[in-house]
Amino acid sequence: MLQSKMKWNFTYTDDVNDGHHLKGLTPLTQQLLKKREIFSEEAVNRFLNPSIEHLHDPFLMEGMNKGVDRVRKAISNEESILVFGDYDADGVSSTTVMVEALREAGADCDFYIPNRFTEGYGPNEEAFRFAHDSGFSVIITVDTGIAAMHEADVAKQLGIDLIITDHHEVQEVLPDAYAIIHPKTSSHYPFQELAGVGVAFKFAQALLGRFPKNLLDLVVIGTIADLVPLQGENRVLAATGLQAISQSKRPGILALKEVCGIEGEFNEETIGFTIGPRLNAVGRLQDATPAVDLLLSSSVEEALEIAKFINQLNQERQKIVADIAKQAEEMLAERSNDLENVIVVAKEGWNPGVLGIVASKLVRQYDRPAIVLGIDLEKGEAKGSARSIGAFDLFANCMEVRDRFMHFGGHAQAAGMTLSIDQIDALRADLNELAEQKLTEDDYQQVLDIEMSVELEDISLQQIEEVNQLRPFGMGNPKPLFHVKHSPKEVRLIGSKKNHLKFQFQAESSRVDGLAFGMGDLYSQIAPSDELDIVGELSINEWNGRKNLQIMIQDLQIEDWQLFDLRGSRHVEKSIAIPGDESYAAVTFNGAAQAPHDVPIYMDKDFKPKEHIDGLILMDLPKDLKQLEELIQNITVSKIYVCYRVEESTFLKAWPSRDHFKWFYGMLLKRKEFNLHQEGDQLAKRKGWDRSMVDFISQVFFELEFVKIKDGLITINSQPSKKDLKESTLYQEREKQLKIEKTLYYSTYKELKNWFNQYLNVNVKPVKEEVVNGL
Repeated sequence: MLQSKMKWNFTYTDDVNDGHHLKGLTPLTQQLLKKREIFSEEAVNRFLNPSIEHLHDPFLMEGMNKGVDRVRKAISNEESILVFGDYDADGVSSTTVMVEALREAGADCDFYIPNRFTEGYGPNEEAFRFAHDSGFSVIITVDTGIAAMHEADVAKQLGIDLIITDHHEVQEVLPDAYAIIHPKTSSHYPFQELAGVGVAFKFAQALLGRFPKNLLDLVVIGTIADLVPLQGENRVLAATGLQAISQSKRPGILALKEVCGIEGEFNEETIGFTIGPRLNAVGRLQDATPAVDLLLSSSVEEALEIAKFINQLNQERQKIVADIAKQAEEMLAERSNDLENVIVVAKEGWNPGVLGIVASKLVRQYDRPAIVLGIDLEKGEAKGSARSIGAFDLFANCMEVRDRFMHFGGHAQAAGMTLSIDQIDALRADLNELAEQKLTEDDYQQVLDIEMSVELEDISLQQIEEVNQLRPFGMGNPKPLFHVKHSPKEVRLIGSKKNHLKFQFQAESSRVDGLAFGMGDLYSQIAPSDELDIVGELSINEWNGRKNLQIMIQDLQIEDWQLFDLRGSRHVEKSIAIPGDESYAAVTFNGAAQAPHDVPIYMDKDFKPKEHIDGLILMDLPKDLKQLEELIQNITVSKIYVCYRVEESTFLKAWPSRDHFKWFYGMLLKRKEFNLHQEGDQLAKRKGWDRSMVDFISQVFFELEFVKIKDGLITINSQPSKKDLKESTLYQEREKQLKIEKTLYYSTYKELKNWFNQYLNVNVKPVKEEVVNGL
């Protein structure tokens, strides 16, 4: 039995045969669409074939007319316009979209990205005053500004017309700006979940009076990287944007492709895991201006030089994150054996630009909310980021201890904060107490939302290709996770560090590979023929023109008890891995001195009735099968390791039949006497017997008093009593030992497991309680 690392949530789905039939789609795909509340043929067509025709009129957004008119006036009057952006991938792409649109419209414009470390997030008074002194009369914010109350007042005082384009959460009071263009402040705009770059793109469309397809390769970056729901307009912008960026001739995009080693077409994972992190890295470590310069560049040489610099920054960012994460883990290890409910770690010198990433790593590793703070001793402050688990609302709980912070903001799963150094311990204590009150043990387990269970035999290349029509996947349209139950034909360790698993599953008509990254530690916990419950994503692996079915495994478990066959092995210890949270015991029937990993050794009678043992190690063979039967009937167990060896096998020795005994006795009657020492080898050779058989028959006859033996000379007893061979204790013991070896040592794996199944008590945790419809 192997428990899953995460909690599996099997979401309910109705039977596909409920009156909703979608032509040309398999039942599995129909299920997936229904889970996304897509039922009609029209809705399916719009979802599977996103088109720019499905986008809304930008002028439905309140403030759009006013903002566009002011920009056009500025262009006519040759006024200077400043685009004020943000330092993340959405902010960088938003800035680029707005600058390109303004330049195409003929504007005199420039851009400004605040420095995370010296200015912080969003507009600030000093920057606005600098803009005024530099001759800018119009400022357009992108991906920021909706909370800039003070800065809007400053702009007004300076005579600057402030146009805010943003998508972040709206507060009760809005800034007193010249115009606010925000989907959530627009009662007539049908879609409210645009990214910052989506709002900037809408403004560009309205300003230019056409649909700017040339900007879609930028729009897709911010839309996917900012993790907005890929539904409605976002799905259209992401899907059409992926097509555009795959064909883009923009020097900045081509340079990123080269330094990142991207081949073929872009997909949402290319943006989310390759492009986005590199653009984000710039603003995490320094001023984000080079990221905008890259995307605006018209020179291939210049773009490649900037892209290489950004790639180096990303490598530096990765190293900084790894170093801080390692230090945080060491700090947690030093505190105590019991992990706190809410992790709070702080240290001088930690870069505040990467602490959100570190916090996310700690949440994934420890399944706990995590706050990571960088300490500034000169200021006496700690500044950092927090990430949470689903069951712990970070914003709500931190608001209960709001007095601990100097500055705080965020939402349920992420937050940023600044606090006095002397408040760190108090904050840790307060949040841990709140978590203790509100969370259960199950809450500290990550949750996998599983779309459905499928049979391995029903998975095909065509089916996976059809599922991929639901791409791009992301927030609001997650990549489907499937549950499959099957026994692997092969399991092996892969990777330079042997820390990944590769499974080979054999379906009726094809082979399916399973890849489990980072799960190499489970290798020794998977026994041959184990039926695995796996959860993962279906994909196609294409190599050298061949397409193979593949499951990218995210978690697995084994529902049944497990048998690990180490019979005859001289390297038992290497084959047994003992999880720290499980109980293991070794049992000996003959007084074995030491068990693998110094597991406690017990005699078979030492266990309490119904005692549970996670792992039972059998060190040697019992003297009687009954001993082992009673042991395993008396306890409950999840795993059994059979580690015994047979040095001198009874089973492999020839077992004499009744005819052997009959012939030997007849020979003795005829000869009257037989010298076992002098003639035993010769007789065995002549008859083709094993010498041990000659000795065994002689000893059985002696015990039954059929013969006398003195100094190896066998003579017939003149008047023996009639006895059955099975009355011999020696015969019985050998027959018993033969049965023990045949059953427990020389049996096949399947035969041995079936034998244990007759007597075993197991605690089986079902994979799911509800019935989940598959194919």
